[in-house]
Amino acid sequence: MYFTDRGIEELESRRGEEEVTLGWVAEQLRTFVDLNPDFEVPVERLATWLARLDDEDDD
Repeated sequence: MYFTDRGIEELESRRGEEEVTLGWVAEQLRTFVDLNPDFEVPVERLATWLARLDDEDDD
């Protein structure tokens, strides 16, 4: 397990049964970046990756 997995594991164990909209997730990510501007690039990369999951490869 990577160190970063600890936060993912906590999220899953605490809130894994909840249903939320992607709009709600987007708002939480905006709030997080507002409070933690140093994380803007990784959060934007995650959001872009999630947004494009169903895109076909350009290869």
